[in-house]
Amino acid sequence: MFVRNAWYVGALAAQLGRSLLPVRMLSENLVLYRREDGQPVALEDSCPHRRLPLSKGRLIGDQVECGYHGLTFDCSGSCTKAPGVAQIPKSAVVRSYPCAERYGLVWVWMGDPALADPSKLIDIPEWDNPEWGVNRGDAMELDCNYLYVTDNLLDPSHVSWVHQSSFGSPDIIGLPLTVKVEDNGVTVSRWSKNVEVAPFYKQFVKFEGNCDRKQQYEVRFPSLAVIKAIFLPAGAATEQPSEYHPDVFLMDSYNFLTPIDEEHTRYFWFQLRNFSPDDEAISKIFNEDVRHAFLEDKVVLEEVHKALKERPAALDLPLDSGPLRFRRKISQLIQAEQTDASETPAA
Repeated sequence: MFVRNAWYVGALAAQLGRSLLPVRMLSENLVLYRREDGQPVALEDSCPHRRLPLSKGRLIGDQVECGYHGLTFDCSGSCTKAPGVAQIPKSAVVRSYPCAERYGLVWVWMGDPALADPSKLIDIPEWDNPEWGVNRGDAMELDCNYLYVTDNLLDPSHVSWVHQSSFGSPDIIGLPLTVKVEDNGVTVSRWSKNVEVAPFYKQFVKFEGNCDRKQQYEVRFPSLAVIKAIFLPAGAATEQPSEYHPDVFLMDSYNFLTPIDEEHTRYFWFQLRNFSPDDEAISKIFNEDVRHAFLEDKVVLEEVHKALKERPAALDLPLDSGPLRFRRKISQLIQAEQTDASETPAA
């Protein structure tokens, strides 16, 4: 089960054009495309006649023609043409989903269309900041439930074992975590002081020697994560951005999880950094190294998914506090949506 009244990423903006793109989200099949004016459209990928996916048809202007018997649907999902039929049947309709485009991503609202509000999309002030570089990011599919990914994103400790050659270092093993639960999500963070700079970051920090490092993993409901990496010269740790050392390294990694179904997840991401805004070579390094690290996560999480289907976990550890609190709140949100739906009178 999933939270449905939320914006989920359907595709990279670059993927969407004047062709029909089939996408599965929250166990529903959609077809995405761009109108002639460039605006994204998302429709149910199923002709109501014989259920041939509309993505197997063709795009004519801004409308989709079914490839079986020619029923044609506009951007609202209404049937505008039914060859050989005197009057278009009332049941000849497909669901239309609200769409928005921002940050190089196409977002789809999977719940009640009346509640879709693009102003509720995440705000990223640094996106248009000329002093910040942007790695435009990528996407991959994982053969696991999305909650195993949110577990992972609320667990800074795993980097010491899963990402030893990139994000992890022995110095940070066992350091305590701070867990904060808010209305919009759960944040897990910790400072590591006077420790070695981890391998991935060492190539970019401007100072020599050890560092004070903050890992902050913020996962917002239902499945959006902001990971903040802060590196300062040893002894310079501070919670106040205005007091950061001039050589501070900042990287904000944005991670967007779209459940395909209960056993598969599509993972989108990009990073922003406070240096080298126009250096495409550095962006390329970021993309390659981050993808490599996420592939390390993929291997672990897919094995965890398979193993836990066969046999439940036997224990929880203190480091599981953040993930468990997140899961508890997600369950409450899903239950609340289901209660609201059952209490809403049928139209």
